[in-house]
Amino acid sequence: MNAERSGYWLGAFLVFLAAFCFATKGILIKLAYQYPIDPITLLTLRMLFALPFYVGIILYGIRKGEQIPVLTIRQWSALAIFGITGYYLASFFNFLGLVYITASLERILLFVYPTFVLIMNAVGLGRRVTALQVGALLLTYTGIVIAFWGNVTTSIQKDVVLGAFWVILSGVVYAIYLVGSDRMIARIGARQFTCYAMIAATIPTVAHYSSQNGLQLAHIPTPVYLLAITMAIFVTVIPTFLIAEGIKRIGSGNASIIASIGPIFTIFLSTYILHETISYEQLIGTFFVLTGVFIIGWRGK
Repeated sequence: MNAERSGYWLGAFLVFLAAFCFATKGILIKLAYQYPIDPITLLTLRMLFALPFYVGIILYGIRKGEQIPVLTIRQWSALAIFGITGYYLASFFNFLGLVYITASLERILLFVYPTFVLIMNAVGLGRRVTALQVGALLLTYTGIVIAFWGNVTTSIQKDVVLGAFWVILSGVVYAIYLVGSDRMIARIGARQFTCYAMIAATIPTVAHYSSQNGLQLAHIPTPVYLLAITMAIFVTVIPTFLIAEGIKRIGSGNASIIASIGPIFTIFLSTYILHETISYEQLIGTFFVLTGVFIIGWRGK
């Protein structure tokens, strides 16, 4: 019993640590945007710096006797599409949104993706939605409206409407990735799936960058390289495996509840590092959003 309890608390701590790592993403992106850098260049650097870790993990597993997943061409294609959807498209839309809005508002808007997952499962897979979950959805979207409306006239944001559009689109695309990849992850495991999906997503990311900027990466300011390396290690590689290990120990429902603290981390970090002003409407909206997501995580699978 003690070993079980220790394993549970270790899993909870791993998810908590992953939530903190993920919460710093917007902060690092906004710091990078202080230099002459565009979203696709920053995303490309992040993916390229993270790529060796994922390749290394696959090779290490093979060396230890781990089998390469036995999949059909159709299944490999599906895995690649999921990776491109979740780690290229969703990430690019997110990076694009942060050009226009603050890191704290971005995190609140992005964090509604569990509600999109719930809706997609109900509409696409016919899963029943309880009255409590409907209430959670209404609470979440009420929070979004309050937080969004309190930031429309904020002078430090370039275009709140456009930025919110890209971030919410990122959440929708990421929800599609989660719903679509559910069975594949169950089949080959979260670790292998993540590695192959990230490798697949790197290809269109680099192709996008080369079509827009050529293949030159030498002109980028040194601080941007350092921020991209930090993003690759501490916001991409480490938390993806922390969250996978945490879910294995405490379950996805409990993990989603603990991860709800992420936007709170972002609000504090954006206030003290980026000197962003947090409005009362944003705080109230954040409370509503987190309460709704908490209920969905608590009652969801």
